[in-house]
Amino acid sequence: MVVADGPIGADVAAAAGTDVEIVVNAHAGRGIASSLGAALEALEDRPEVDSVVVGLGDQPLVGPEAYRRLAAASRDEGAELVVATYRGARANPVLIARPLWSAACALTGDEGARALMRDHPVREVPCDGTGDPADVDRPGDLEALEARCASTTSSD
Repeated sequence: MVVADGPIGADVAAAAGTDVEIVVNAHAGRGIASSLGAALEALEDRPEVDSVVVGLGDQPLVGPEAYRRLAAASRDEGAELVVATYRGARANPVLIARPLWSAACALTGDEGARALMRDHPVREVPCDGTGDPADVDRPGDLEALEARCASTTSSD
């Protein structure tokens, strides 16, 4: 797994574990496209990697089955750009196959794979029941997520 972010503290890198490669995006202030580009550039010299499935760190409830479904669509159907849908709406994660990496690396600003979807065929994969793509962007979002998770575990 590759995690691309701006300069991070040693405690965050340590929490990520040894199976995670941290890629420091020196241009993180330029938007999400720069993090996507940094991750893809880190993988460029690894020909065994033929696609990436991009997830966002601020969407912690996206489940692993969503990633598996996108990978299966690419593997089984040859899809080069695959996006998860929840209740019919596109969300993360998004799979980008190697033939689209140069286009992805050329993106700028605060828009990632969504920009690719305007110019390339997209395979939508329903991911209802695999998790929740809700963003945790502000302290209130985190508080709501914590309360939701607490109520789920207390009702088990």
